[in-house]
Amino acid sequence: MSPGICGRRASVRLVKSLFNLEVIVNKFLKSLLKTGVYFLEQSDRVTTDMRDRVKDRVEDLTDRAGQAFHGQQNHTVRNAICFAAGIGLGVGIGVLFAPTSGEETRSSISDKVQDMSDRVRERFSPPEKRPATGTEGK
Repeated sequence: MSPGICGRRASVRLVKSLFNLEVIVNKFLKSLLKTGVYFLEQSDRVTTDMRDRVKDRVEDLTDRAGQAFHGQQNHTVRNAICFAAGIGLGVGIGVLFAPTSGEETRSSISDKVQDMSDRVRERFSPPEKRPATGTEGK
């Protein structure tokens, strides 16, 4: 064989191998792109599922908090507040329509508040510690 024919055959083989390499690279890139798209679609689906689960959980917690705050089952706190408000309203109306003068009413209220605060202090304050003199109890 002549050297020109061998060179031509080598270049044809080189072109064919480059073409095959290009085809392989194109197929590889297509596979990578398809894989990327698949993962994106999967992440969208998973994200949607996760978002729905979180939304359901938040709605459930919101409903529970509303029930706890408003107390649909147990009205004890609401009843206690209404009772205290009724007592306050009654005392206020009683003070307004009392037969005594304003000065006497204020003095009476002040004395009662002072007595009540003294009783609270006596009950909840620690006992006074006096220095030992040795003369107590004899």
